[in-house]
This record gives sequence, C-alpha cells and structure tokens, in this order.
Amino acid sequence: MRNGHRRVPLSELCRFMNGNGFRPSDWKPSGLPIIRIQNLNGSKSFNYFNGAARDEWIVEPGDLLFAWAGVKGVSFGPTIWPGPKGVLNQHIYRVVPNKGVDSYWLYAALRLVTSRIETKAHGFKSSLVHVHKEDITRQMINLPPLPEQRKIAEILRTWDLAIESLEELRSAKEQRFQGVAQRLLAPSRAIGKDLLPTAWTPFTLGEAFIERQDRNGHLDAEDVVTVGKYAIRNQSEHFNRSVASKDLSNYWTISPGDFVYDPMSVYYGAIGRYSGDADGLVSPAYRVLRLDKGILPEFMEHLLRSHHMRFLFETRSSQGNKEGKRRLLQRGEFESIEFFLPSLKRQQVIADGLAIFESDLADTEFLLDRLNLQKRGLMQKLLTGTWRVKC
Repeated sequence: MRNGHRRVPLSELCRFMNGNGFRPSDWKPSGLPIIRIQNLNGSKSFNYFNGAARDEWIVEPGDLLFAWAGVKGVSFGPTIWPGPKGVLNQHIYRVVPNKGVDSYWLYAALRLVTSRIETKAHGFKSSLVHVHKEDITRQMINLPPLPEQRKIAEILRTWDLAIESLEELRSAKEQRFQGVAQRLLAPSRAIGKDLLPTAWTPFTLGEAFIERQDRNGHLDAEDVVTVGKYAIRNQSEHFNRSVASKDLSNYWTISPGDFVYDPMSVYYGAIGRYSGDADGLVSPAYRVLRLDKGILPEFMEHLLRSHHMRFLFETRSSQGNKEGKRRLLQRGEFESIEFFLPSLKRQQVIADGLAIFESDLADTEFLLDRLNLQKRGLMQKLLTGTWRVKC
C-alpha cells in the first residue's frame, strides 16, 4: 500500500444501525416523520410516529444513511439525509463513522462500492432485492490518513456543488420549456372550458395517422426497438440486453420518421417518433403509424407530449391487467382523440421556436452528464489511492 494507506473492511470504519419496522398501526397524523426508502429518493410524503423512539432510530439532518433494499440502480446506496429530523424505517441503516473517519469521505467511499454491494443482492419481491449486512461490512476500502480523507472530501464536495447547481439550472430550463410548449400549443386543445375561437382546424388522431402493418422480412434481434417514456431506441441499449422473442416473424417493421406507441403504456409517455438511421423492428403489441403529409412531424412530436394530450391518453386508457400496473388505450379511443391543427406555416413556427428551448435544455443535460462522468472518474482515482492529494 502507498505510504500511510491501509486496506480495511467497512466494518472497521463505521457502525451500521438498522431502522425499525414501523407498521401501519404505528402511523399517526403528527409526530416525527418516518423516513422510508422513497424519502431517500426525494419523496416529501411522510407517515408519522408519535411514540417513544429509541436513540438508534433517530435521524438528524446531515446523518449518513444506507438503503440496503429496493430496486437495483435506483434505491440502493448511501444518502446524506437533508432533513427533517425523523425516525428511520426498516431496510435502511444509519451509518455512524468511527473515530478517525471523515463522514463525507465515508459517504463517497460507500458510493464507490455500492455497485459491488448490489451484485450480492437477493430477490424477495418481484423486482425488489436486498443484501445481508455482511455483504456491506466486508467490502474492502482503501483508507488514507484523516487529513487526506478530509482533503478528498473537500475536492469531491466541490464537484457535488457544481452538479447540484447544474441540476437546478436543468430543472429551471425544463420548466421553462414546458411552460413555453404549453402556451404555444394551447389552441390545439379541443375540449375544456373557456376555449377561444381560433383559425386552427379540428382534427382527430385517426385522421392524422395511417397505421402501418409490415411484418418482418429479414431483420434480427439486433434491430429490435423498444418504446419507453418519450424514448424510442434500440432495445439492447434501453435494457442493456435483448428481451425480444426468438421468433421475430410477426414483429412490425418501423422506418426512420415513423411514429409508434405502446397501447399498454402510452398513458405515461410511451409514444414518439423513431429517429434511427435504418429500419428496425417493434413488438407486435405496438402500433406503428405514418403521419399525414399535411402535418409537420416535429410539430406532432411536441403535440403528443403536451400536457393536454397526456391527460387524454390517461383518461381514455382502461385497466389492462389484474394488478392495475398497466392501462390499455384501445385503438378506437386513440383514433377518436380530437385536437385543433394550425396551418403548416404556423406548425413550422411553433416547432422552430420550441427547438430553440429544447436545444438549450439538451446542452445543459450534456454538460451535466459530462460532469457526472468526470466525478465518477475522480472518485475512482482518489478513493482507491491511485491519485494522492497534498494536505
């Protein structure tokens, strides 16, 4: 090991104190908020506990927590709790650093090894998984002297602050884009109160689109495209693997510029235009559409993502399975949805205007992705001791 560094298990650096299994009968309208995994992911919705809380359940703002159950890549891992003071639910550890261990450095070290910890995860409910305490505590960490830990923490905090600032800017630009889109597309709304008369022409989605049903002739699994929330892309890229059927003969062919939607998921955004470079395949459960020549594709893309269209997709969809997790939009319901369409010239003006705001938002998202990538590389170098810092 490098001078002053030691290789130690996490069990020598901190204590992991589990939360309590609060039951619905423990929930009260007031008291200390019960901190659950969804709260670590940003939810502001709390249940409350007003009984006698043990010291090990109490969480103060700034405490280090570690979720050891949930969905891989989503719920696992460390969090510095931003507040308020509360009591800790089960499936989350409160992590207490030992003497000589910097709290923020430990948080960064836990983030670095989370992917390793997740490989030990076991399923206990559908997609939900958990790990045993030993899967965390036996992870080996490169431990530098305390002054070097603090310096590393200071450096990583700088990146975190920059990322937080850029995330706030991205959020503001997203809100601005959505606000401008809502204003420009407002005349398209065909139902509702206080509709103002416009020169826009009444239309239905059935009149705007022609369904395309071309069966696969020669394409294979590498060409399969999936339809996610406003994301139409290659299936292996979306899932990091192919989940297509072995027999692709009944899949639909889709060409660049075609529109496509998943009738079982369109209510939450599974609709859009395919922008691939070559023909692809989509599940026979999807619907592939060709747009009428009198409608600008860029305009229709924005219209389909508008608040009003999303509302109509949701209200026209019916429960699609027993669990109610998916909802079906029947073909007739989709085709009967009404909207107002402006002239082709006005469509172009609206699409061009929204493209400016969309491009500005994309630039910020690109910078944020680069900054996060840079920070991951920096963490790898600093926390493994590959790079040393001067104290």
